[in-house]
Amino acid sequence: MSVSPAVFGLIALALASGLVAGVFLTFSDFVMKSLIACAPTTGTQAMQSINRKVYKSLFMILLMGLVPVSTLVSVYSAVFLTGNLQWILITAGVLYCVGVFGVTAIRNVPMNHRLDALAHGSAEAGVYWPEYVLGWVRWNHVRWVTALAVSTCYMVAAVHVAAQTG
Repeated sequence: MSVSPAVFGLIALALASGLVAGVFLTFSDFVMKSLIACAPTTGTQAMQSINRKVYKSLFMILLMGLVPVSTLVSVYSAVFLTGNLQWILITAGVLYCVGVFGVTAIRNVPMNHRLDALAHGSAEAGVYWPEYVLGWVRWNHVRWVTALAVSTCYMVAAVHVAAQTG
């Protein structure tokens, strides 16, 4: 029994977007709860450090790399595929670009930049910290749920392709 390269590619996309969902879920589930339980100066300092380190991480490669790949898969699907498979793959790409990357760029990153600009231990940082956590986690929930939906779309597409070619 042989499995088509398309199935492997779709499984890879499902796993990659699932990893992105998992990282976001980790923050929503317990990292941010732990940081808000700390003193505002401690939580702020830890989050500032996390936000600076993330740019040189494997996570960032996945987060950013999935944008062009998901876009290409969506465009390919719109042009060359039909039926349910076409719509599943277009949906995955749109969800990723809007609900994961778009929310990150428009909501979470600006909050991170504002937090980073505040002086460590300042009164302003202490006042902003609870507001930051509330808003950041709210939008982070959108990101992990959307990334999980994207992963599901890619896995369903892989099963669909495997059934057609098997």
